[in-house]
Amino acid sequence: MAVCVAHFTPSFRALGFDVLVSRLQFINTNMSLPTFGFSTTAEEVADTFADQVRGKNVLVTGTSLNGIGFETARAIAKYANMVIITGYNSERLQLSEDAIKKDIPNANIRQLNVDLTSLESVRKAAAEVNGYPGPLHVLIHNAAYGGGPLKPTPDNLEPQMATAQFGPFLLTKLLLPKILAARSATYTPRVVIVASENHQYAGVDLKTVVEVNPETYSTMGRYAEVKSANILFAAELARRAAGKLKAFSLHPGGEFVLFLFIALRNGHLTQHSFMSTGALTPEGLPNEAMVKFKTIPQGAATTVFAAFDTRIEDQSGSYLVDCVVANEKIAPHCTNEETAKKLWEISEEVVGEKFTF
Repeated sequence: MAVCVAHFTPSFRALGFDVLVSRLQFINTNMSLPTFGFSTTAEEVADTFADQVRGKNVLVTGTSLNGIGFETARAIAKYANMVIITGYNSERLQLSEDAIKKDIPNANIRQLNVDLTSLESVRKAAAEVNGYPGPLHVLIHNAAYGGGPLKPTPDNLEPQMATAQFGPFLLTKLLLPKILAARSATYTPRVVIVASENHQYAGVDLKTVVEVNPETYSTMGRYAEVKSANILFAAELARRAAGKLKAFSLHPGGEFVLFLFIALRNGHLTQHSFMSTGALTPEGLPNEAMVKFKTIPQGAATTVFAAFDTRIEDQSGSYLVDCVVANEKIAPHCTNEETAKKLWEISEEVVGEKFTF
């Protein structure tokens, strides 16, 4: 459906012809965009928003081969000016770069070695990125800790919260000037945080977010708590940024099962433990009656949607599922603004940095 300028009132025309034309173009473009859903792939989203991706510099954490972060980077690399892939293992990073370039020979990939469980490593990585030419248009926090026994990080933090909250919090803060430098009259940079629907099983306990109780520690319980922290972080970042950047959290779909298999692969948990929860059948196969599965390309779609879909420009702070805004699916414990504020303040204390927008 076309929109005619003549149909608008004088007060709307008073905005100015250039602004009016820009808004009409935005409306008409959005009306013609496809509807995404559960089965949409990351590449389909990237292809749809190719014009938005072109020329952009994007950093994606947690990009090991055949994971959601890898697929996110691969889909974006088709059009982006530069994609920074990150990990703590140089050999795995090289495998990821090689695989992306096999599909996209002209992709501009930069490897960034960073261990998100170490604040010192995060500082070193941020300094390297800040030395790259140009602004950073999109920062995607995808990395997660693969589970396992409680083992303090070099900063004496619990590793899951360090990897998915404190490390990303510090990285965002240190890269903030470079992110804000991407802002223009027609573009607002974005920060995307991969959470999970499993946030519903546990809220953030502010008393133990830094120092956990080994007696009551649960890998799966902490995973849910960390995912709640992701949603609170995105919401508070959006609030404090006040439009200078956009922040989104999301559930990729099916990634909980990916978490289980990463834990199995790394030897942190046993197959029997997952069978006892029902996540695996007695034959050791994924229980599709318990979890609705996505392929990895489908699982990465909502991340790319959060990074580039123009239709959510005015909904910063939102939680996304299956490439749509799904704030109604946020658990009540993740909607408390006071909890978000206190988690932010605790995070600033942990990393020793305060945000300034």
